[in-house]
Amino acid sequence: MITLGCDYNPEQWPAEVWAEDVALMRAAGIGLVAINIFGWSDLEPREGEYDFKQLDRIVELLHQNGIRINLGTATASPPPWLASRHPEILPMAADGTRRYPGGRQAWCPSSPVFRERALALVEQVAERYGQHPAIALWHVSNELGCHNALCYCDASAERFREWLTDRYQTIESLNQAWGTSFWSQRYGAFDEVLPPRAALSLRNPAQMLDFQRFSSDELLGYYEAEAARIRKQSKVPITTNFMVTAHIRNMDYWRWAPLMDVIANDHYLDHRLGHPAAELSFAADLTRGLAGGKPWMLMEQSTGAVNWQPVNLVKAKGEMLRNTLTHVARGADSICFFQWRASQQGSEKFHSALLPHAGTETEQWREVLDLSFTLRRLAEIAGSEVQADTAVLFSWESWWAAEQEGRPSSAVSYLDQVHSVHLGLRELGVTADVISPDGDLGRYRFVVVPCLYLVTDEQAKAITEFVENGGHVLVTFFSGIADADDRIRLGGYPGAFRELLGVSAEEFAPLSPDTTLTLDNGGESGLWAERLRTTTAECKARYVDGPLPGVPAITRNQAGDGSAWYVATALDRAAMRDVLRAASQGAGVNPGGPENDGSVEVVRRRSETQTYVFVINHGTREIEYAVAGCDLISGENVRGRLRVPPGGVRVVREEARP
Repeated sequence: MITLGCDYNPEQWPAEVWAEDVALMRAAGIGLVAINIFGWSDLEPREGEYDFKQLDRIVELLHQNGIRINLGTATASPPPWLASRHPEILPMAADGTRRYPGGRQAWCPSSPVFRERALALVEQVAERYGQHPAIALWHVSNELGCHNALCYCDASAERFREWLTDRYQTIESLNQAWGTSFWSQRYGAFDEVLPPRAALSLRNPAQMLDFQRFSSDELLGYYEAEAARIRKQSKVPITTNFMVTAHIRNMDYWRWAPLMDVIANDHYLDHRLGHPAAELSFAADLTRGLAGGKPWMLMEQSTGAVNWQPVNLVKAKGEMLRNTLTHVARGADSICFFQWRASQQGSEKFHSALLPHAGTETEQWREVLDLSFTLRRLAEIAGSEVQADTAVLFSWESWWAAEQEGRPSSAVSYLDQVHSVHLGLRELGVTADVISPDGDLGRYRFVVVPCLYLVTDEQAKAITEFVENGGHVLVTFFSGIADADDRIRLGGYPGAFRELLGVSAEEFAPLSPDTTLTLDNGGESGLWAERLRTTTAECKARYVDGPLPGVPAITRNQAGDGSAWYVATALDRAAMRDVLRAASQGAGVNPGGPENDGSVEVVRRRSETQTYVFVINHGTREIEYAVAGCDLISGENVRGRLRVPPGGVRVVREEARP
């Protein structure tokens, strides 16, 4: 079955509301409820004094009604008494100023005092509920690192030095890795090292990169500490909610994923982006990559508007269903919402919920019931997997390093490049896995490498061998430039990929954001160019104008039994789609859906015996798609031509082909 769930905050409501809520949950088909996410101040109103009476009652009420529980550890935000007694737990910004209580996550990940008190609470919660039959999942903290990932206080500095000692062993190795001969930064001992606090000039990029790595590892270590306390009392799976989304970048989830029993993600449409629905598809594909291709859990999404964007747009009729089934199409087997009942007070009082302020006589509630009905009709899909022969490489480390201070152009965004290639594939009807540069490339025909600025020797070798063994790649600009220490690879750009791509660039030529370049194949681009020459590659397109007329902009090189394309400029949407089409067709990729403007998504999930085709129409016109089988939502048989109305979704159990 596809589980429908939600967050519930009963502490925000009088007890007489709880029975009504649980009855409505049952009517809505809610099967999993997350509670005790922010319960610390209720569970421990004073240091060392625990009160579980309220949590006991809601646990039993849910259990009696057959609703499983995703139990939080309550440690996401400390109670006021803890910061009042121990202000040293508060996080410090890079400029040395403290961040105070009043919001959430007002704690330093390295604070020994915070850890001591938080883990004491976790032990109490785990001991009390570890064997309770209603507990289906443990939820460690909440959105770890959303606000407090980077702390620059003295406790963090001490832990940073310990992390560096483990990584480098000797101060000489650190000096070499960080290039401390530059600007007289050479260290004589580890105890001289500080976090990269605010400085009067540009800071050491390798130091900043290592601080990002440390900060991600420190929060992961905190997760492991909570999980270890829980495992002493319970055999129930444990996870925390990732934030694979466009505006959160401080955790390297490739390192986190292997330690999760369940991969769970929070995702909200971000209307500050040019293509919010396309970014949703990308985030779902990346979450599936973190899950190793297996089904995963959507821990949070919204029914309508959020409360934290400059303009919080409401979802159009049917948009919640389309968003949800996009996640399901791309691998989610559990769909949960924040939150059950819209808050009456607090910072999130205008955030949408399954049960809105206006109650059940609303269009939003009717859409919730429709969604529940739809998910029940899709029950047989659970456990099936998305199959793809195309992959996009994604690296948090490269994201961090590519957007350091002092880079060639602050207008060039790592994530924009990643989104651009994923959007192009989506418009071509190609479903892509989003995987780590350390992932298994041999499963794919075609691999896209966007802005892999930082690449290890091992990763570069694996990509090269993939091509030589018959694979096909497309690499975009600002890739292969630096090694794992953010040390520039000498001899010409694109560094690690120069021989594979059969090109060499002597100089970057970034452009002002309002500059448009014309290519001789009819395409357009901007933001970036390179003084590029081919060595063994053939030129597929040259600049017609701009600073480098006649210079190659797009190339293709034969390498072993495969081919390697290079895009040395930021192509516009149509031109990116054109080059991806040519490269993917050359790789033998068979698109699973029709080429379109992005308004139609076709994705397949497969079990051992069945194939399920999701057709999602984001557009304003009815579409037809060639498929035969049974539409699971309507129960109707489809005889070769599936009609999908504007804004509609169809899911067809495809007939086996003779």
